[in-house]
Amino acid sequence: MLAADVADNENIGRLGAEFILGRSPLGNKLKVLTHCNTGALATAGHGTALGIIRSLNNSMSSLDHVYFTETRPYNQGARLTAYELLVEEIPATLVCDSAVSALLRSDPSIRAIVVGADRVARNGDTANKIGTYQLAITAKFHGRDFIVAAPTTSIDLDLDSGAGIVIEERSQDEVLATEGFSAESVANGTELKRAAVRVAPVGVAAWNPSFDVTPADLITAVVTEKGVFVKVDGAKEFDLLRSLSN
Repeated sequence: MLAADVADNENIGRLGAEFILGRSPLGNKLKVLTHCNTGALATAGHGTALGIIRSLNNSMSSLDHVYFTETRPYNQGARLTAYELLVEEIPATLVCDSAVSALLRSDPSIRAIVVGADRVARNGDTANKIGTYQLAITAKFHGRDFIVAAPTTSIDLDLDSGAGIVIEERSQDEVLATEGFSAESVANGTELKRAAVRVAPVGVAAWNPSFDVTPADLITAVVTEKGVFVKVDGAKEFDLLRSLSN
């Protein structure tokens, strides 16, 4: 099972990288942006969206730079994706979630935003880490590809659309406070010490949905281990049942 899962991830990486390169100027190295953590720490090995980035960098030598979001409020990007990119020695820059639109406007060489998925409906609506929806909106506005990378096991063919996906709401404490290693313990190279820091004043309430649903209309392609699925010309939704049946 482990070997099969890694092989599926590697296929997603290869197919996604080929798709992005096929839509990019020939001979030019490209930049991409990703959200949350979709690498070896979140999968069996190679990763999904981060697997595409790995393939662009390692197998195809076509990657210039990766931007990745901090992914508030739990900072999976700043904590986990940052670590994986450092270990892989992939050139990368961390950006605030709220800075992505400004980044896309300032750097037209960013070709695509690549994300993972927790659940994909039959029509392509995709539930993923909170903040994904707004990334899809800004990608559409700025004319960039928005690519979902997910194994076929994440596609729920019994689900007509994202309207049927129930969104978990997590503790407001994750927004009102943050955790990390103390700067002093990191600088001194001593035993790392974790600390929680209150950000908002006492008495403030917070809304903390864990996921959001990105409408299929905003998604350029869904990359799976079995192929890259796109919408037929003029369609606003995918037909993943038909795609997976072919």
